[in-house]
Amino acid sequence: MVTLSATTLAIVSLGAFIGAIAAGAAGFAFAMTASAIWLHVIDPVRSALLVVALGTLLHAGLVWRMRHGIDRARLAPFLLGGLLGIPLGVALLTSIDTAALRRGLGVLLLCYGTYALLVRALPRVAAGGRRADAAVGLLGGVMSGLGGYSGVPTTIWTQLRGWPKDVARGVFQPFILATHVATLVVLGGLTFDPTSLILLASAVPALVLGGWLGYRLYGKLNDAQFRRLLSVLIAASGTALLL
Repeated sequence: MVTLSATTLAIVSLGAFIGAIAAGAAGFAFAMTASAIWLHVIDPVRSALLVVALGTLLHAGLVWRMRHGIDRARLAPFLLGGLLGIPLGVALLTSIDTAALRRGLGVLLLCYGTYALLVRALPRVAAGGRRADAAVGLLGGVMSGLGGYSGVPTTIWTQLRGWPKDVARGVFQPFILATHVATLVVLGGLTFDPTSLILLASAVPALVLGGWLGYRLYGKLNDAQFRRLLSVLIAASGTALLL
């Protein structure tokens, strides 16, 4: 059970605010940043609901602002794989050790983010074509069902593809939005109760402010700075999951 104290509501709002700044600036990391804070006061299933519900609201606004730059043909295989993976992720959510999942994911993100910061240039992966993109989307769908983490594999993959910041964000941000909506449909019935509604409502003002501040920062970044920001957020997300 969640205790709806002032402290709980403040922590949920703080997680929404910090996560929204990260997503506004980089297009991802809302789930990782916010849930790392929320899981100290709410259970994993309810945290997953908050991630996909608030993430849907946040990413809908951000995707709308960049809608003209979205390459639908490039995005399509990710979406196909993602939608297939979501039911599996939701099924696993209630049957696996979520603490072990967080630790494993945290180590992976910390190692990759640190590596990406230290090397001059990341290796470029040109092989696999649309099938490889769909496989990454499938993994993202599974991770969306497990906690709204669909942006992790897709963001890393766009880095390894070497896509410019607008092309990369035009893939992983609408992908995150689509998987959040689909996950919300599947997951919502599990925890959509009055307590969840209060938590969601209390976090919306902080979410809107954080998203606005983050998107203003995004407009000031060039490609190199954007890639570095992604690497920093990936490493920081991994660290947060290990705390």
